[in-house]
Amino acid sequence: MSKAMSFDPAPVSVIVPCFQAHATLERAVDTVVSQTLRPAELILVDDASDDGGATVEVMQRIQARERRLRVRVLTLARNQGPGGARNAAWAEATQPWLAFLDADDGWHPRKLELQAGWLAENPEVALCAHGFVIRRSGAPPDWPLASRWSASRVSYRRLLPWNRFVTPSVVVRRDLPHRFRAGRRYLEDFLLWLEILAEGHPAAYLDLPLACLFKANFGEGGLSADLWKMERAELSMYRTLQRERRLSRASFRSLAAFSLLKFARRVALSRLRGGLVGLRESRRGHQ
Repeated sequence: MSKAMSFDPAPVSVIVPCFQAHATLERAVDTVVSQTLRPAELILVDDASDDGGATVEVMQRIQARERRLRVRVLTLARNQGPGGARNAAWAEATQPWLAFLDADDGWHPRKLELQAGWLAENPEVALCAHGFVIRRSGAPPDWPLASRWSASRVSYRRLLPWNRFVTPSVVVRRDLPHRFRAGRRYLEDFLLWLEILAEGHPAAYLDLPLACLFKANFGEGGLSADLWKMERAELSMYRTLQRERRLSRASFRSLAAFSLLKFARRVALSRLRGGLVGLRESRRGHQ
């Protein structure tokens, strides 16, 4: 790939929804501040955290001390879920591109340099995502990146069976008319990506691991810990697409069957992971 174009700063508003995130937020923000190409602004949204003000205190501390980029703090009067919090920041964002980061995840230092640079060379793309790594603890390492990498276009039909676009990897155009669905607590991000693609907006995937998740993307912590609720949400999402005539009845049936197979696999993997953790703890207890 060609070298990324440079900006000073990147024309990006970074949006971080925060719900009782006082223990992990600074780690996430550090990965934004340490970008080789910093964003024009960082918007932190407290989603009515019920932690005695601890999350808001951390947000305000970050805002007061940060001099390397503009930090804005929003507080919501009632909990709206991550989608609602992102929508609130979307309405306040000033930059042509939006990048999403969860308060318990992080980015590679070159994430914005490479992704914003690629988007500058491909201005027709409205949504861009990339790969990720998983770390169990500690600060996100500056992991090595391949010198040669590729970008591929992703169609609506290609994305439907499996969400390749983890939220901390996504950058979207701010002027898109679509938003995260109000009231949805699960897979509101996946539904938004599909709606954008269904309307014919071009999307792309960069074959680079530029995000770091500190838990598996299903079955560990957060909303994704409840696998059956996640599965019900996926089936509901496909029904929504069918009702809105974005999906045929035959396609819905095929996708629902495949979704249930994925659910069974995830349950098996989560049980295996839990069994291995229990085995390690048992061994430590006998040492």
